[in-house]
Amino acid sequence: MLRPMTEADLPEVMAIEQATFPLDAWSEGMMRGELAEMPRTRHYVVALVDGEIVAYAGLAAAADQADVQTIAVLERHQGAGIGSAMLTALLAEAGRRGAREIFLEVRADNPRAQAVYRHFGFEEIGTRRRYYDDGTDAIMMRRGLGD
Repeated sequence: MLRPMTEADLPEVMAIEQATFPLDAWSEGMMRGELAEMPRTRHYVVALVDGEIVAYAGLAAAADQADVQTIAVLERHQGAGIGSAMLTALLAEAGRRGAREIFLEVRADNPRAQAVYRHFGFEEIGTRRRYYDDGTDAIMMRRGLGD
C-alpha cells in the first residue's frame, strides 16, 4: 500500500535511507526540507507491507518538468514490484502536475535500477562525473510523459 509520507515517518524512512545509501545518505534535515515543500513542489510516498514502511520515493515538480528525487526499497523487499509501484505513482503525479518530461540520476554502478528505469521508458541522456559522495558517476535519464 502506498500513502503520502509524513514527518512521523522520518525515523523509519531515515533507517531505510541509511541502509540503502550508506555512502551518500541524505540527512534528516534534508528530508525534512523536502517534506516542507509538500505539496507545493514535492510529492513523497511510503510503501507499507504488513503495516511496516519498507520503501519510499519522492518527486520534485515545477512547471512542465519533474525529477525523481529518490526511490529506496529495503533489500529484503526488493524484486517484489514495490519500486515499480512507487515509480508508477511518481509518473502519474508528475502527469497530474502538468509535467511534460521527467528526469532522474541513477548510480552508474546500479545496473538493476537502470534496467527498471529503461523498462519504464527512460533513456540515458548523459553522465555526471563523480556525482555521488563516494566518487561514483551518475547516469542522467529522461522520459517524456505521454510518450
